[in-house]
Amino acid sequence: MSIWPLAFVSGLTFGDYLVWHWSLNSNHDVIASVSGLTLPPLGVACMWLLVLSAMRVLARHGRRPASRARRLAADAQPGGAPATGARAGGVRPGTAGAPQATHAAGAARGKSSGKIAA
Repeated sequence: MSIWPLAFVSGLTFGDYLVWHWSLNSNHDVIASVSGLTLPPLGVACMWLLVLSAMRVLARHGRRPASRARRLAADAQPGGAPATGARAGGVRPGTAGAPQATHAAGAARGKSSGKIAA
């Protein structure tokens, strides 16, 4: 999500607040009432977008260590290949620690087909 909706609504809210404040001080009752009625919904929308953006930043920040750990593991392996799936002899979900059949058969022949067992 881009930051443009938050910036746009924040600008509208701040502008509406300035108009409301100006119209109260210069005795423009109609303008003060219109801008005063539009200010609360704009404030709520601005707060909603601010909270939503903050939650997205926190969620993105929370996922970064996993991707960083994968990159570090890939750099540590010879050839820079990531340590996942059949090529690394990993354990398939749902199996009790058994290596995948395609990797074991490929290692016995000295080469791998590159296909993942279904």
